[in-house]
Amino acid sequence: MRPVIRRGPLSPRESALADRLKRLKQEAGSHSPSAPTILKMIPELRMRVDACFLSNPYATELFLDNLYREVIRPGKLRKLLEFYPSQNRVIAGKLANVLGLPADRLFIGNGAIEIIQAILHRFTGRKILVNLPTFSPYHEFVRPDTEVVYNVLRKEDDFRFDVGEYIQTVRREKPDTIVLINPNNPDGGYIPHAKLTAMLEELSEVPNILVDESFIHFACEGDGFAFRSLTRELDRFPNVMVVKSMSKDFGVAGIRAGYAVMAPERVRSLLDNGYLWNSSGLAEYFFDLYSRPEFQVDYERKRVHYVRHSHRFFKALTTLPGVHAYPTHANFALLELRRDDMTAEDLVCRLLVRRGIYARACDDKKGLEPGKFIRIASRTRSENRYVLRGLKEALR
Repeated sequence: MRPVIRRGPLSPRESALADRLKRLKQEAGSHSPSAPTILKMIPELRMRVDACFLSNPYATELFLDNLYREVIRPGKLRKLLEFYPSQNRVIAGKLANVLGLPADRLFIGNGAIEIIQAILHRFTGRKILVNLPTFSPYHEFVRPDTEVVYNVLRKEDDFRFDVGEYIQTVRREKPDTIVLINPNNPDGGYIPHAKLTAMLEELSEVPNILVDESFIHFACEGDGFAFRSLTRELDRFPNVMVVKSMSKDFGVAGIRAGYAVMAPERVRSLLDNGYLWNSSGLAEYFFDLYSRPEFQVDYERKRVHYVRHSHRFFKALTTLPGVHAYPTHANFALLELRRDDMTAEDLVCRLLVRRGIYARACDDKKGLEPGKFIRIASRTRSENRYVLRGLKEALR
């Protein structure tokens, strides 16, 4: 039986839960508390859908199926936990063939966050240019002596990236490092491959260009489901470093896996200053799995399946009353509340307390008006339907 859903204002019990959620979010700073943290600190909550964190649930199932069959059932888990994983260079060698890249161009990270911080601290100098809104570690993790300047994407233009304006900003500010997340987080904006490469040719004088492709598997160009990465074009752009999280498209955030592609001398510079055993045994197993052609075939089916359902979900979000859903090429959508009787935090708390749906309030995102924006991730087809029902109910 479908549970009875209360309408109207939150009850005293629900309001108390919402207050505890708000305190947890304040303690988490500019990021949202994880689902396990919320459930540990507020065990009375029943979370049904985690639409805050961004991953492909079908790919998670694929990884777990392989992990159970190859590691857990044969009793090989102990080896992954007891022994040191391979060194960074060895894991890079495993990835080289599947990526079609020389191993000396690959730097393996304990998630993309470690790579971002390593690049910012090792290569960035006096000034960095960051788009707003965007993923906050790119301006939070810089060295104290690095000046951060911003290129503000306008809400009135659906946060579209203007190549011409951006080039002018770069030449005016003269940063030594620029950051481009493509597709961008939290709005899902995308710079088409041809425009991006043309712009990179114009910006050859910038010493360091970071292009974060963590959501590139969801950015389909043309009528099909193909995506285009910069990783095989870095001979043309020696100043470019491509960062790739494996958490989003492969649904394995818990094992902390990521990589970057850059000039060999940059990889050597990082490896000569640490990062010897920075991957876990589980992460190395994932990279082993990822490097197999048969896994790539299975994953591609899961990716296309997920993208199809996500597109339907995003189209349905545009019909919600009282909100505006921004165009997206990622696996999430940015929603703006266009009403005065509810804040983004109110909506997020109402969804979680009453429906068990965890979304992300974007009050802490630079470049977004506080109280107006939430980000909602695409999940499975059935979960997306449940999220839509919950949003419609909460917005009445």
